[in-house]
Amino acid sequence: MKQLLQNMSEGTISLLECPAPQLSNNSIKICTKVSLISSGTERMLVGFGKASYIGKIRQQPEKVKMVVDKIATDGITPTLQAVRSKLAKPMPLGYSNVGVVEEVSAGITEFKVGDRVVSNGPHSDVVVVKKNLCARIPDNVDDSSAAFTVVGSIALQGVRLANPSLGETFVVFGVGLIGLLTVQLLRANGCRVLAIDIDNQKLKLASQLGAEICNASSGEDVLAAGLTMSRGRGVDGVIITAASKSNDLIKTAAQMCRKRGRIILVGVVGLNLNRADFYEKEISFQVSCSYGPGRYEPSYEQDGQDYPIGFVRWTEQRNFEAFLDMLSMGTVDVKPLISNRFNFNQANLAYAELVEKNTSLGILLDYNSKFSERLLQSVRLKKEFYFSSESPVVGFIGAGNYASRILIPIFKNLGAQMHTIVSENGINSAIHGTRSGFVNASSDRTVILNEKLINTVVVATQHDSHAELVVQALGAGKNVWVEKPLAINLKEIDIIETAFKNAHDTFSRSGKGPQLMVGFNRRFAPHIKKMCSLLSTLKTAKTVIITVNAGFVDEKHWTQDTVVGGGRIIGECCHFIDLMRFLVGYKITSICGHAMSSSFQAKKMLDKSSITLGFEDGSFGTILYLANGAPNFPKERIEVFSDGTILQLDNFKKLRGFGWRNFNKMNLFSQDKGQNAAVHEFINALKTGTSAIPPDQIFEVARATIQANEILLQN
Repeated sequence: MKQLLQNMSEGTISLLECPAPQLSNNSIKICTKVSLISSGTERMLVGFGKASYIGKIRQQPEKVKMVVDKIATDGITPTLQAVRSKLAKPMPLGYSNVGVVEEVSAGITEFKVGDRVVSNGPHSDVVVVKKNLCARIPDNVDDSSAAFTVVGSIALQGVRLANPSLGETFVVFGVGLIGLLTVQLLRANGCRVLAIDIDNQKLKLASQLGAEICNASSGEDVLAAGLTMSRGRGVDGVIITAASKSNDLIKTAAQMCRKRGRIILVGVVGLNLNRADFYEKEISFQVSCSYGPGRYEPSYEQDGQDYPIGFVRWTEQRNFEAFLDMLSMGTVDVKPLISNRFNFNQANLAYAELVEKNTSLGILLDYNSKFSERLLQSVRLKKEFYFSSESPVVGFIGAGNYASRILIPIFKNLGAQMHTIVSENGINSAIHGTRSGFVNASSDRTVILNEKLINTVVVATQHDSHAELVVQALGAGKNVWVEKPLAINLKEIDIIETAFKNAHDTFSRSGKGPQLMVGFNRRFAPHIKKMCSLLSTLKTAKTVIITVNAGFVDEKHWTQDTVVGGGRIIGECCHFIDLMRFLVGYKITSICGHAMSSSFQAKKMLDKSSITLGFEDGSFGTILYLANGAPNFPKERIEVFSDGTILQLDNFKKLRGFGWRNFNKMNLFSQDKGQNAAVHEFINALKTGTSAIPPDQIFEVARATIQANEILLQN
């Protein structure tokens, strides 16, 4: 299939050949027939992409502080690499899609194969979307009109928040695509509408749709026009669908309103509000969020949990349905809003028109390829290839940010041969597979497991899939590197350990058994090696304090989901349990901990907790894992106290020694958490048969992490 992408670094638009995406839970697979280019949003994105670095900074000044903070903790080089990687990653465009249902996931009864549907899927031959982001199209609504549904729902949600009633007067600031739809929706509510813009062509169309008009750039008095239409009383409400950095639109809107008027912001404008403008008239101001209730809420969008209709009448899906009903009844007419249409293969011409003609409204893309040709789940990226027996042949399952930015380049630079890369959505595998010289890109994990040439599998997926993939790869006799955590519960650890032993019993007869490695890179960092070298000269027990200034992560993020990510202790704190185990060098014998809670929240805050480990030699250590600290404090600080000495490491950049005769400090220009060294040791282990991390330590740390998480939940 083909997917439309924009390079955010330079703004170029391209069609990329990708594997078709896999169906996921609560999802529908759709073969696209028509999609709509959103003139406002997508013109803005293309403009941002084409802007210089300085231009991008000016458009998003709030990101500058984040970059400065990252430089302070991680150093200049890692920060620049992260920024460049972020900008270099192509972004899918589009969110107004019409197509035919090809497949539905188990348990979905609302849709069936062959249904015509709208969705917020991107410009792509095939899209997979969650069921609450789709709606069935009435038979008498054609595909071209239905393509306006998602954009129309943005306008509809703004109108709902304005709560218009028969006979009221409204102003619409900015009559682009969403503004013209807003005019029609207000007219359908029995309102008189004044459309204000600076484009005569758009105003002419607004007039044809029943609005009075005012051109703000031709000397017309906007306030006078509003007073005239409202018979001198002030308008009942203003809906702003324009895009401007100026604060003047909000001020003018407030001046036009009657006492207790309403202002709804659908577009993007300056928000430096003057209190007096709102105070004296008691004006209501509200920002409209996209398609309506449910937007950006994981339980609704991802998990498919609908809101009861008695409590939330208009969700984003029900807004889709309502807009489609209005198209069906002829209440809204989108035909005048179609500026042009292009074949999907000529999408670059469509975007050229979007940028060059500011008057363009609705531009449609038509998809004419055969459905059967779009659904291939693997794409060959190299026609010719050769694999040597001297270096590992690697398959990557997962092509997210960490895999693409850190792991893949390291494996490649250290001589690994890149065979197949898999991502569920197909896009990431095609992007990073092409960049990194993989032979194949796929959306099907079994391709890697079944490929005999691949002897090493890297698992870099979401945490809940780690255990299953590790077991499958070991069962196929393949070496495994799995990003932390190894698993998210004790049962999974037991299953993996059994699979590992069985794999060695089965495959070691014909040579070395498969290697198992978890991405605990910190134990391989140069500072940690130096610390271990110094500590090896001491004979007494140690006290270790690891302070992790983890930073805030939204509770809605998948890593915080106990089912998908396991939570932050299992997903991230395992790094530091492994590091402490490595520094001490003895088995863990006891675990205790305490997590923060509050009087108004019974739920334990596991990302604000302490874990204390006891060790076989009498050593002990405490991990302070804290999400409530300042970002300019070291993100990771490791301190070891023993026999009159102290070692203190900050951010894997600066190591200081106290009380040591022959050691004072070891500083690096740039942060080094041991990622390169960890992969190097793993690849070396594949040749020698000696594990980079002893398997008994891998399973010990995995179990200790799960037990610590359970203790924190109880205490």
